[in-house]
Amino acid sequence: MLAASAATALTIGSTAAHADSGNTDQRGLLKGSTTASYFWDDASGRAGDTGLPAAGKPMQKGLVASPSWPLMTEGYVVYKGKKLPFFVGDRGPGDPSNRGVMLDLDAKTFAELTGGTFNPDTLGVDGVEGEGHIKIDYVVTKWGDGVGKKSYPVAFSTGAWAEKDATMTQQVSVKNAGH
Repeated sequence: MLAASAATALTIGSTAAHADSGNTDQRGLLKGSTTASYFWDDASGRAGDTGLPAAGKPMQKGLVASPSWPLMTEGYVVYKGKKLPFFVGDRGPGDPSNRGVMLDLDAKTFAELTGGTFNPDTLGVDGVEGEGHIKIDYVVTKWGDGVGKKSYPVAFSTGAWAEKDATMTQQVSVKNAGH
């Protein structure tokens, strides 16, 4: 259970085009854990990519896909003590979200977290012994202002990605995140 502070905050989305590594402070709006996969959609048509990400920003390190959070939501992920920033720039994973895979990290972030290497020829991650899913912790530090659910992620099939959520959110303490 998350301990919420007494202060509530309605946040307004960011127009940042990248995950700001300076945006990894110890306050958050939502904290949780999930299974994450990885992707790289650069509009090349290789490796099954589907085109440019939904937010209209080019594929880049720190861009993640969420099945339900508003686009341009910001935060950070933690895996085995490594903490990296993200922003929601795309939708997904699709069907895997029905099986609990609720965040699709960009392949460069996935590689850095796991000690692998991003392969620009295959758009995959080498050196992770075939591991394509990892258990991560996440902290949302800023909600995007577009459509989507400002809550724990839900499967793509729920359609939450297309609904406007005007819910007020509470800050949570995340002092021990990543430790």
